[in-house]
Amino acid sequence: MQTLSLTSQILVSKRCGIGHLVLNQPEKFNAISFEMWQGIRTVIEDHSHDDEVRVIVVSGAGGKAFSAGADISQFEKQRENKEAIENYNTMVKEAYAALSTTEKPTVAKIDGYCFGGGLAMAICCDLRIASEDATFSIPAAKLGLGYGYDVLRQLVDLVGVAYAKEILYTARKFNAREACNMGLVNRVVPQESAEKYVNDFVKNIAGNAPLTIRAAKIVIGDILKDSDSRDREKCNRLIDTCYESDDYKEGRQAFMEKRKPLFKAR
Repeated sequence: MQTLSLTSQILVSKRCGIGHLVLNQPEKFNAISFEMWQGIRTVIEDHSHDDEVRVIVVSGAGGKAFSAGADISQFEKQRENKEAIENYNTMVKEAYAALSTTEKPTVAKIDGYCFGGGLAMAICCDLRIASEDATFSIPAAKLGLGYGYDVLRQLVDLVGVAYAKEILYTARKFNAREACNMGLVNRVVPQESAEKYVNDFVKNIAGNAPLTIRAAKIVIGDILKDSDSRDREKCNRLIDTCYESDDYKEGRQAFMEKRKPLFKAR
């Protein structure tokens, strides 16, 4: 896997239609520094605008953590006054927004610790696959931190009101099976096979029709919005685009010829 130059704390690669973003601070369990928050937005935007990238995978280096959350060791400097706090919070929100709003499908591959801001990052992804050793927590109530509307809306959409309150009120750690039962993760797989499982999973997505997946993602996102914020006309246009595309013709022809379709996102 070829890595591209960005920052030593984030590894970036693109291969076979799959864009990777790897949090790379394993000595700190991939705690997310201020520079990493900046880099996350940059990488996601780059993958989003690259027509060769069909799916984006977010993971952590080292095998012991997806991310333990924000790098608290920087808080004294990066959050020392109101202006610094606003600047830091803006950067975090922009990273979350890049993940939440990209029209490419996103998958979080979760090993080990997935805490705080790291869990919020995973929640911003479309799908989450956890290894059996994964551990989850939002410890904000132990630190005096507040979580904003957008992240909590996504959490509630995933797990419902009761579980969201339990996660936030108790600030406790819970395991991968509990996370799956809550609906926080889609799959729990053995640690030794997690890498292969995720690779096969995203290859399957990358081989499917991009316009169909884009339409599904946007329409589902619209369903979750407040009724007065929905754009039904846009949703209908996206569906029409699928039916008018060369990919639709290719899909039908490949089905009749009993072969794998070759989609080109047009």
